[in-house]
Amino acid sequence: MNVCPRQLVILLVAVVSASSLAGCASVNQKASEAMGDYIPQWAGGLPADAPPRPGTAKYEAYMRERERLRQLPASERPQDGQPQQGQPSSANGQTPGPAR
Repeated sequence: MNVCPRQLVILLVAVVSASSLAGCASVNQKASEAMGDYIPQWAGGLPADAPPRPGTAKYEAYMRERERLRQLPASERPQDGQPQQGQPSSANGQTPGPAR
């Protein structure tokens, strides 16, 4: 089998490109998990009402509170501003009026 130096260079460039791309992907995955906490919401970061990250003390308290609220009867739960089931709502948050 005759191997041309040009084919060897092309193969080497393809292998190096693929390995560097794979290396960047694993670094970006780990960096993006932490960077989302520090990027402002307007730039694509976490929203202000996002729950805490798993593994933190705030997360444990958050989950205990959710469990406590889940066990309350529905009539005693605080309203979160979400529409009740069976009530129509529109995209702008207002209830639709009579049709004209």
